Amino acid sequence: MPKSNGNSSAGFSLLKGVFPINRAAALRDALAGISLASMDIPQVLGYARIAGMPAVTGLYTVFLPLVAFAFFGASRHLVVAADSATATILASRVSSMAPMGTAEYITLASAVALLTAALLLLARIFKLGFLADFLSRTVLIGFLAGVGVQVSIAMFGDMFGMTVPIPSSRSFAQLVYVAGHLMQVNPPTVALTALVVVAILGGKRFLPRVPMSLIAVVGSIAASKFFDFAGHGMSVLGPVAGGLPPLRFPVVTWQQFLDLVPVAASCFVMIIAQSAAAARVFAQAHHEEVDANADILGLAAANAAAALSGTFVVNGSPTQTAMAERAGTRSQIGQLAFAVVVVIVLLFLSAFLQYLPRCVLAGIVFTIALGLINVRALKAIRGESPGEFALALATAAAVVLVGVEHGILLAVALSMMRHVRHSYHPHTMVLAPAAPSGRWVPVPARPGVVTAPGLIVYRFGADLFYANDHFFCSEVAGLIEAANEELHCFVVDAGAITDLDYSAARTLIDFIQDLRARNIRVIFGRVNSYLRSDMDRHGVTTIVGTSNIFETLHAALAVVGVEPPAHVNGGL
Repeated sequence: MPKSNGNSSAGFSLLKGVFPINRAAALRDALAGISLASMDIPQVLGYARIAGMPAVTGLYTVFLPLVAFAFFGASRHLVVAADSATATILASRVSSMAPMGTAEYITLASAVALLTAALLLLARIFKLGFLADFLSRTVLIGFLAGVGVQVSIAMFGDMFGMTVPIPSSRSFAQLVYVAGHLMQVNPPTVALTALVVVAILGGKRFLPRVPMSLIAVVGSIAASKFFDFAGHGMSVLGPVAGGLPPLRFPVVTWQQFLDLVPVAASCFVMIIAQSAAAARVFAQAHHEEVDANADILGLAAANAAAALSGTFVVNGSPTQTAMAERAGTRSQIGQLAFAVVVVIVLLFLSAFLQYLPRCVLAGIVFTIALGLINVRALKAIRGESPGEFALALATAAAVVLVGVEHGILLAVALSMMRHVRHSYHPHTMVLAPAAPSGRWVPVPARPGVVTAPGLIVYRFGADLFYANDHFFCSEVAGLIEAANEELHCFVVDAGAITDLDYSAARTLIDFIQDLRARNIRVIFGRVNSYLRSDMDRHGVTTIVGTSNIFETLHAALAVVGVEPPAHVNGGL
């Protein structure tokens, strides 16, 4: 298993994702990078469309940002480029500040990338790679499903050959508008769109190694130029600026800066979560280490490069990283080769993009969006945990109904609430005899259950803190009140408790004193060194007494004079 040194203090170094490498592996990765370029160039053009940016800026995301991550990042596999989730977050807010595709819009988008880079740099300085763990996989799946639905709806206008005068952040209004104007569809556009979508989806299913998106782009460009699609009423991209990206610093007003901070924060959260997840998955597959903080530095550098080269936020894309894996790349040499191919396209082939039909690009984006809806994972979540499935659906619905920016905030909030709920209301058990053998087995804690005459052995499944101390005392009081016989000893199995805060300690002291007044002895078993330190510091040890605190449950039961069944001794 790979080790994660996300909080490591290892020194700074370059090209961690490249070295060590030998000549044969470098050649293999370079050829794989060329293959990756053939599959991924149409994708990044589609992501530029999602972001509301000129198509050529999609190519910019796989030039300098890709090179920057290869130099400063640590992952050998992560492809850092345009991504649908961050592109959607960007468009959902910036589109309300400036018309899409305009010079002002491009400047604002670049400013978001620069702000995101600053947040990532701060995260690296303070070693905040662990933040990725606070966005659960469940709500991330729901969030991406919502993004998939929103992006799919946003593509309907171009796919049907109509103009939809409603921003992409208002998915339901867009859907209603399209449904009410179906008579305005352009039949040739719809036919070409359907052909592209069927070809790409069919290729993924039956010919996964064939770059069907590239074939669709090249074929449609050739057909558009030869048959003059634009002259027959079919919308095309139009003139595309060629050459390498101009380097400039995005300048915005103070008010625009303040308006863009929440957008950058949302992109930051998504980048941290997705990039860390993708890096871990592919590192595990190849038994490699994960350096989350070095990857964050690489992501900061990549976004700074994106900002200075006039493009938009880049992310460690799980889908593009998976494509790189299928292409055969095993180091960032493959991504650098991809960047070289992009330079060739920018210098010599970008003029042909002007003939690309918008419906073809929309069809490619539509298939990307469908891929974000992980039906298999959603079905697995529903089968294993209906409660988590409801969280995933709630997140997806929030993205579609109220927007991506609010959706990511809800995703984080739901992840945190789920964690807090487990801590606030943990699993609790009582050891109780099972008929007919009389063997002790853990059963859910409920009134009336006892371990032995006059004895209850109770296990609390989380740390004790201010939010759950009253739950602990309330449940214990219920168990004691419902005991059928005279109770003289209550044993707390503290195996799951590693921390005790001030508030919980005060509550616990009052409760123990109350039980002692009722002649009920309280004993703690399986007390680890961390819990014992907290008990000593907060004065709980003084109230309980050192003679009632034990490192094992077996020792705790021995002082009560109760011999547990032999089959559980080893685990006590």
